[in-house]
Amino acid sequence: MDTDTLASTPRLTLRLHREDDLERLLAIHSRPDVSRYLLEEPWTIESGRAQLDRRLARTDLAEPVGALALVVEREGRLIGTVALWRTESEPRTLEVGWTLDPDHGGRGFAGEAVAAALRLAFARDDVHRVTAQMDGRNTASARLAARVGMRQEAHHRQDFWSKGEWTDTLVFAMLADEFPG
Repeated sequence: MDTDTLASTPRLTLRLHREDDLERLLAIHSRPDVSRYLLEEPWTIESGRAQLDRRLARTDLAEPVGALALVVEREGRLIGTVALWRTESEPRTLEVGWTLDPDHGGRGFAGEAVAAALRLAFARDDVHRVTAQMDGRNTASARLAARVGMRQEAHHRQDFWSKGEWTDTLVFAMLADEFPG
C-alpha cells in the first residue's frame, strides 16, 4: 500500500487526492447527472482546479476542524470520491459525503467505499457519530446510506435553496456503537 492509500477493500482503494487527479475528477463532476444533487454546478476547469486545491489540503481528521478527502480507485482508475469532515457544532461528529462516476454505478462500489470510510471514521477513539445529509431527491444515495447501516433521522421539507429551487434534505446517521465493523 502506498503512503497516500488510507483504506482498501477487495475491489477498491481509497487514497488521498493528487495533482494528477484533475482530469478524471473533471470528467465526473462536469456531468449534469452527477452535479444535479450536489451543492456545486457542473465543474469547469477553473472550478475543478479550485476544488482539487481544497481537497489536496484535506488529509487528516485531527480536531477541531479536520477533513479527509479521498478518491476511490478501481483497478488503478479513479471512479469516485468520499470525504469525511468534522462538523462545526460537535467535533466528535463527522459527516460523510460521496460521489461515484455513474458509469461505474450499480455494482456496489459506492457502498463499499462508504463502508470503508465509516471504518476509518469509527477507528478513531474520538468519533461518536457519523452523519450524511443529501438532497431528498437523491434516492440512490438514500438507499446507499441505509444499506451501509445508517438510520434516517430526518426529512427536512424545502429547507435548502439550491440551484434556483427549494429542495428537501435527508439526514442519516450512525453511532459508533452501531457500527458493525
